[in-house]
Amino acid sequence: MSFFNNLWQKVLHPMKPWGGIEGGIAIIGGGSWATAIAKMVVARTGHIGWYMRRSDRIAAFKKLGHNPAYLTALNFDTNQITFSADLNEIARKYNTLIFVTPSPYLKNHLAKLTTDISAKTIVTAVKGIVPDEDMVVSEYFHTRYNVPQEHILCIGGPSHAEEVAMNRLTYLTIGCTDEKTSEAFANVLRSDYVRVETSEDIIGIEYAAVLKNVYAICAGICNGLRYGDNFMAVLLTNCVREMDRYLTAVSPAKRNICDSVYLGDLAVTCYSNFSRNRTFGTMIGRGYSVESAQLEMKMVAEGYYGTKCMAELNKQAHVDMPILDTVYDILYRQMNPAEAILALTVRLT
Repeated sequence: MSFFNNLWQKVLHPMKPWGGIEGGIAIIGGGSWATAIAKMVVARTGHIGWYMRRSDRIAAFKKLGHNPAYLTALNFDTNQITFSADLNEIARKYNTLIFVTPSPYLKNHLAKLTTDISAKTIVTAVKGIVPDEDMVVSEYFHTRYNVPQEHILCIGGPSHAEEVAMNRLTYLTIGCTDEKTSEAFANVLRSDYVRVETSEDIIGIEYAAVLKNVYAICAGICNGLRYGDNFMAVLLTNCVREMDRYLTAVSPAKRNICDSVYLGDLAVTCYSNFSRNRTFGTMIGRGYSVESAQLEMKMVAEGYYGTKCMAELNKQAHVDMPILDTVYDILYRQMNPAEAILALTVRLT
């Protein structure tokens, strides 16, 4: 253990402020991205709280020294972690709560919450829309739990958990309407392999994170149908334009769609073999049914749920989104993937 962490453990109480963050930081979720974020945070602060739904997973984690289900090669000093399967216990003890759960299950987790979190700092690393609410996660915490907008942040950018776990250079963006808050949290994540920028475009970042998963499914379908690199480049170009049209329509702001938090995250999700949404799409393109692809993957492809949510939201926005519409037709209207993609090709430039 480093001198800094020894100092943290022996002299400072875990609830003391670090780098402008008051009251300690806790992770909510037990998947691969939650594990990668936990690695980044505990390396800087020396202590985290960690809520996991399953007590057996917590017991196995303590015994093995690593997450028994995700990123199993990534070891932790469990003396630096306060685990709990009780969400309310974690919410009471810690002031900054980082939510890293698949969007379809977020409300189920929050249904257990009886602790008032209106004075907490909420960080969302959930790359999806809240089911049945048709709003991004930051909006949900603001409207449902009365958390002030200046106390809500999001984590965005091209950041596969597997690469973070391997200390590969990663660029993140923290979105928050309050620059001081976002910079304080950015300092928690910064390291020699994690570069962090800040942005006030929290809504745009969240919508972009949803859309890039939808587009990655489309890229995967095209890959499964054996479309080549030439077409993939055209598809990606049109995905960027479509994303920009939607963000401009629903959340006008001064943004550069070519920034890494938008285009970069889109590109890595569409091209990388680590992308579960691309993998899901590839299986669909190769002839799997939606149900069989979901069963075989064993991990949640956020874009499947994001596609339906975005299609519903766009009924109000009325933005021209042929790529979103095509993915929706394939996943939810059982349109033949080859025929649907062929029809899409004539609309791309």
